[in-house]
Amino acid sequence: MSTVNVPPVLTSARDDAIHLHRAFKGIGCDTTTVVNILAHRNATQRALIQQEYRTMYSEDLDKRLSSELSGDLKKAVLLWMHDPVRRDATIMRQALSGTIVNLRIATEVLCSRTPSQIQQLKPVYHEMFGAYLEHDIEHQASGDHKKLVLAYVVTPRHEGPEVDRMMVENDAISLFKAGEKRLGTDEKTFIRIFSERSRAHLAAVNSAYHSMYGKPLTKAVKKETSGNFEFALLTILRCAENPGKYFAKALRKAMKGLGTDDTTLTRIIVTRAEIDMQYIKAEYIKKNGKPLNDAVHSETSGHYRAFLLSLLGPNH
Repeated sequence: MSTVNVPPVLTSARDDAIHLHRAFKGIGCDTTTVVNILAHRNATQRALIQQEYRTMYSEDLDKRLSSELSGDLKKAVLLWMHDPVRRDATIMRQALSGTIVNLRIATEVLCSRTPSQIQQLKPVYHEMFGAYLEHDIEHQASGDHKKLVLAYVVTPRHEGPEVDRMMVENDAISLFKAGEKRLGTDEKTFIRIFSERSRAHLAAVNSAYHSMYGKPLTKAVKKETSGNFEFALLTILRCAENPGKYFAKALRKAMKGLGTDDTTLTRIIVTRAEIDMQYIKAEYIKKNGKPLNDAVHSETSGHYRAFLLSLLGPNH
């Protein structure tokens, strides 16, 4: 469920474009107005504002935002202006071909998305960057991590809630034999099952594994694998069980200790605000005893803070 708070009586996209243009005029930028408009418009409305702005002022709104804003706020707003598919494509491209390649981010995005989201992402990635997502993964990743992520991107998976109990039990046995039962690990089995099975099926496998062998499958994954391969397997498994819980934990980690990982904070809040942020907020308070909004408030400041808190919606 989305947390984006769109006003009940909405100004037209044309009026929004006029107000934004006024906010950019003169010395400095009226950032409060920019945040108040853009943080309270959904993807369709933002696209209409961009169209109106281009028609009226013959300039690209994103380019203007880029020159008027700065720092973490600029990164967050520019990411927000995309529709979800183009946003994922942008994050993936930066992670796979930026000045610093970040396989963790690429893995988190791909392994937390549904099969239909991945199928939508591939052609858009190619259209935007003239490169195939699979080729960029092939070029940057390596070893079992590469095999798993590539398989996860190309394999069609069922998205419904139905599971075959017999198949679930067989997969649990296969994973035990491939990992904890033997010396060394049969990575191929892990790759096959994790890339071919639906979320509902994997959640059932995790539960079956626990009841059959007395420990969760996540423990076996941690014991048998490492590095980016381990991270990919755990992301797939945790998102199969409860994506809200997965992202709540990632947000907690981003704000824990000295300093804040603003890249992660921005990425998760911006990408999940229109999808399942209500669930993430519920999981966050359940686990940490304080609302996500309060944590974000204490870790951020200024217009950047105002923007993220607007996307998160009110505390409930």
